[in-house]
Amino acid sequence: MKLAEFNSAEPARAAETLRPCIDVARWVETVAAARPFATKDSLLAFASQAASPFTSAEVESAMAHHPRIGERPTAATTEASMSRSEQAGVDPADSAVTEALARGNRDYEEKFGRVFLIRAAGRTAPEILRVLKERLANTPAEEDTIVAQQLREIAVLRLEGLITE
Repeated sequence: MKLAEFNSAEPARAAETLRPCIDVARWVETVAAARPFATKDSLLAFASQAASPFTSAEVESAMAHHPRIGERPTAATTEASMSRSEQAGVDPADSAVTEALARGNRDYEEKFGRVFLIRAAGRTAPEILRVLKERLANTPAEEDTIVAQQLREIAVLRLEGLITE
Protein backbone atom coordinates (compact mmCIF):
# COMPACT_ATOMS: atom_id res chain seq x y z
CA MET A 1 0.00 0.00 0.00
CA LYS A 2 1.27 3.46 -0.83
CA LEU A 3 1.85 5.85 2.07
CA ALA A 4 -0.70 8.32 0.67
CA GLU A 5 -3.32 5.55 0.52
CA PHE A 6 -2.50 4.48 4.10
CA ASN A 7 -2.72 8.10 5.27
CA SER A 8 -6.15 8.62 3.68
CA ALA A 9 -7.65 5.21 4.47
CA GLU A 10 -10.65 4.90 6.75
CA PRO A 11 -9.51 4.14 10.31
CA ALA A 12 -10.74 0.53 10.11
CA ARG A 13 -8.83 -0.04 6.85
CA ALA A 14 -5.65 1.50 8.31
CA ALA A 15 -5.98 -0.76 11.36
CA GLU A 16 -6.56 -3.77 9.11
CA THR A 17 -3.33 -2.92 7.27
CA LEU A 18 -1.36 -2.64 10.53
CA ARG A 19 -2.71 -5.67 12.38
CA PRO A 20 -0.65 -8.32 10.51
CA CYS A 21 2.50 -6.46 11.56
CA ILE A 22 1.69 -7.20 15.20
CA ASP A 23 -1.72 -7.85 16.65
CA VAL A 24 -1.48 -5.46 19.60
CA ALA A 25 -4.59 -3.29 19.67
CA ARG A 26 -2.94 -0.34 21.44
CA TRP A 27 -0.12 -0.23 18.86
CA VAL A 28 -2.48 -0.59 15.90
CA GLU A 29 -4.79 2.14 17.22
CA THR A 30 -1.92 4.49 18.15
CA VAL A 31 -0.24 4.25 14.75
CA ALA A 32 -3.51 4.51 12.83
CA ALA A 33 -4.58 7.56 14.87
CA ALA A 34 -1.27 9.36 14.26
CA ARG A 35 -1.81 9.58 10.49
CA PRO A 36 -0.97 11.30 8.26
CA PHE A 37 2.77 10.70 8.06
CA ALA A 38 4.91 12.90 5.82
CA THR A 39 7.30 10.10 4.89
CA LYS A 40 7.64 6.37 5.23
CA ASP A 41 10.62 6.95 7.53
CA SER A 42 8.50 9.07 9.86
CA LEU A 43 5.85 6.33 9.92
CA LEU A 44 8.46 3.69 10.77
CA ALA A 45 10.04 5.85 13.47
CA PHE A 46 6.64 6.54 15.04
CA ALA A 47 5.66 2.85 14.83
CA SER A 48 8.87 1.86 16.57
CA GLN A 49 8.34 4.43 19.31
CA ALA A 50 4.71 3.37 19.78
CA ALA A 51 5.90 -0.21 20.28
CA SER A 52 8.17 0.71 23.15
CA PRO A 53 7.42 -0.61 25.57
CA PHE A 54 4.98 -3.41 25.03
CA THR A 55 3.29 -4.55 28.22
CA SER A 56 3.55 -8.17 29.34
CA ALA A 57 -0.08 -8.70 28.31
CA GLU A 58 0.60 -7.24 24.85
CA VAL A 59 3.63 -9.50 24.41
CA GLU A 60 1.59 -12.54 25.45
CA SER A 61 -1.21 -11.62 23.05
CA ALA A 62 1.18 -11.03 20.15
CA MET A 63 3.04 -14.27 20.84
CA ALA A 64 -0.16 -16.26 20.33
CA HIS A 65 0.17 -15.55 16.60
CA HIS A 66 3.79 -16.58 16.12
CA PRO A 67 4.71 -20.06 14.87
CA ARG A 68 7.73 -21.95 16.07
CA ILE A 69 10.92 -21.22 14.19
CA GLY A 70 11.26 -23.89 11.53
CA GLU A 71 7.50 -24.50 11.36
CA ARG A 72 6.05 -22.53 8.52
CA PRO A 73 2.39 -21.57 8.90
CA THR A 74 0.09 -22.79 6.14
CA ALA A 75 -2.76 -20.30 6.58
CA ALA A 76 -3.55 -17.94 3.72
CA THR A 77 -3.41 -14.83 5.92
CA THR A 78 -1.12 -11.83 5.42
CA GLU A 79 0.56 -12.58 8.75
CA ALA A 80 1.24 -16.21 7.78
CA SER A 81 2.66 -15.11 4.44
CA MET A 82 4.96 -12.65 6.22
CA SER A 83 6.11 -15.35 8.62
CA ARG A 84 6.90 -17.77 5.78
CA SER A 85 8.94 -15.09 4.06
CA GLU A 86 10.77 -14.14 7.25
CA GLN A 87 11.75 -17.76 7.86
CA ALA A 88 13.11 -18.23 4.35
CA GLY A 89 16.60 -18.75 5.81
CA VAL A 90 15.45 -21.96 7.50
CA ASP A 91 15.61 -24.73 4.90
CA PRO A 92 13.17 -27.51 5.87
CA ALA A 93 15.25 -29.92 3.76
CA ASP A 94 18.21 -29.49 6.16
CA SER A 95 17.09 -32.17 8.60
CA ALA A 96 19.98 -31.67 11.05
CA VAL A 97 19.17 -28.00 11.56
CA THR A 98 15.42 -28.65 11.54
CA GLU A 99 15.80 -31.30 14.26
CA ALA A 100 18.13 -29.07 16.31
CA LEU A 101 15.64 -26.19 16.07
CA ALA A 102 12.78 -28.51 17.11
CA ARG A 103 14.79 -29.66 20.16
CA GLY A 104 15.73 -26.08 20.98
CA ASN A 105 12.13 -24.95 20.63
CA ARG A 106 11.00 -27.69 23.05
CA ASP A 107 13.70 -26.74 25.57
CA TYR A 108 12.81 -23.06 25.26
CA GLU A 109 9.08 -23.71 25.69
CA GLU A 110 9.73 -25.88 28.75
CA LYS A 111 11.85 -23.17 30.35
CA PHE A 112 9.90 -20.04 29.39
CA GLY A 113 6.37 -21.31 28.66
CA ARG A 114 6.14 -19.75 25.19
CA VAL A 115 7.53 -20.24 21.70
CA PHE A 116 11.01 -18.98 20.91
CA LEU A 117 10.72 -15.69 19.05
CA ILE A 118 13.42 -14.08 16.96
CA ARG A 119 13.37 -11.63 14.09
CA ALA A 120 14.21 -14.33 11.57
CA ALA A 121 14.30 -12.10 8.48
CA GLY A 122 17.84 -11.83 7.18
CA ARG A 123 19.17 -14.54 9.48
CA THR A 124 20.42 -17.98 8.52
CA ALA A 125 19.23 -21.14 10.21
CA PRO A 126 22.62 -21.71 11.91
CA GLU A 127 22.54 -18.14 13.25
CA ILE A 128 19.00 -18.62 14.58
CA LEU A 129 20.02 -21.88 16.21
CA ARG A 130 23.07 -20.24 17.82
CA VAL A 131 20.93 -17.42 19.24
CA LEU A 132 18.34 -19.92 20.47
CA LYS A 133 21.01 -21.84 22.38
CA GLU A 134 22.42 -18.60 23.84
CA ARG A 135 19.01 -17.38 24.95
CA LEU A 136 18.28 -20.63 26.78
CA ALA A 137 20.79 -19.40 29.38
CA ASN A 138 18.75 -16.24 30.05
CA THR A 139 16.56 -15.61 33.04
CA PRO A 140 12.83 -15.14 32.44
CA ALA A 141 13.22 -11.38 33.05
CA GLU A 142 16.05 -11.11 30.53
CA GLU A 143 14.05 -13.09 28.02
CA ASP A 144 10.95 -10.91 28.51
CA THR A 145 13.00 -7.86 27.49
CA ILE A 146 14.49 -9.62 24.46
CA VAL A 147 11.14 -10.98 23.27
CA ALA A 148 9.54 -7.52 23.46
CA GLN A 149 12.45 -6.09 21.43
CA GLN A 150 12.14 -8.86 18.84
CA LEU A 151 8.40 -8.16 18.54
CA ARG A 152 9.15 -4.45 17.95
CA GLU A 153 11.69 -5.31 15.26
CA ILE A 154 9.29 -7.73 13.56
CA ALA A 155 6.42 -5.21 13.63
CA VAL A 156 8.48 -2.40 12.11
CA LEU A 157 10.08 -4.71 9.54
CA ARG A 158 6.67 -5.96 8.45
CA LEU A 159 5.31 -2.43 8.25
CA GLU A 160 8.31 -1.40 6.18
CA GLY A 161 7.44 -4.17 3.71
CA LEU A 162 3.77 -3.17 3.53
CA ILE A 163 4.05 0.56 2.93
CA THR A 164 5.71 2.15 -0.07
CA GLU A 165 6.32 5.85 -0.79
